Amino acid sequence: MDDSARLARYEAFKLLHESTGTFVIPNPWDAGSAKILTALGFQALATTSAGYAFSAGLRDSVGNTDREGLLQNARQIAEATTLPVSADLEDGFGANPEACAETMLLASKAGLAGGSIEDASGDKRKPVFDFQQSVERVAAAAEAARDCSILLTARAENFICGRPDFDDTLKRLVAYAQAGADVVYAPGLPSLEAIKTVCESVNKPVNVLMGLSGATYSVAELADVGVKRISVGGSMARAALGEFIRAAEEVRDQGTFTYSTKAIPDKDAATYMTAVKPT
Repeated sequence: MDDSARLARYEAFKLLHESTGTFVIPNPWDAGSAKILTALGFQALATTSAGYAFSAGLRDSVGNTDREGLLQNARQIAEATTLPVSADLEDGFGANPEACAETMLLASKAGLAGGSIEDASGDKRKPVFDFQQSVERVAAAAEAARDCSILLTARAENFICGRPDFDDTLKRLVAYAQAGADVVYAPGLPSLEAIKTVCESVNKPVNVLMGLSGATYSVAELADVGVKRISVGGSMARAALGEFIRAAEEVRDQGTFTYSTKAIPDKDAATYMTAVKPT
């Protein structure tokens, strides 16, 4: 993808966040799933570190995937679609601010319109970076993002790192917005009221994750409390893996093949793979 095409997607991505209304940004895990989601009419896509990890035979966790492999997967997704793509860049692949800045630059070179940096450390003893360090990491990523025209999403990971501290999460999201993040995001927020409080407290668009275990809310419910963007993380990849496992278990345990009645015809799969002509 040449830089003019990437910049056009970046501008389209910015406009989505600046326009009225709420949009869903689903998460493909490879080029084929990206083509299907594009053909189904979504306006933007986001990669999933979990989906990438599963496809590579890895466990999804900070430090378990390498930057080169993750960005190669993101590049393949971006090249398979005409839509803006934002990448899950995990912890920025380094504890220091310089690493986060470099990762944003590399993401732009991979053809991405956006990228997210999270404050999870990967250290079981201290699973989230200290507040000040986290803000400095976001500030460095934001400066790099401005320089290379890529939209930065800053993530506060308390609730999925075993630290259900809403006050600290809110403090972090407000600080990340002030440090220059274009979008803020805290996966696993405990209630619709908590989501509403976040939306009312920050002056930047808020992303909310659906598809985790626990309560789920409709697009309309999330829009009513001020959510701008809704992602699904690795849940679609896990749904696909669930069907794959159930099919394999049927063959192993029953010796039957009725799972195939739910499979889409080959001609339909071929249609999805050829429906979009990436630029």
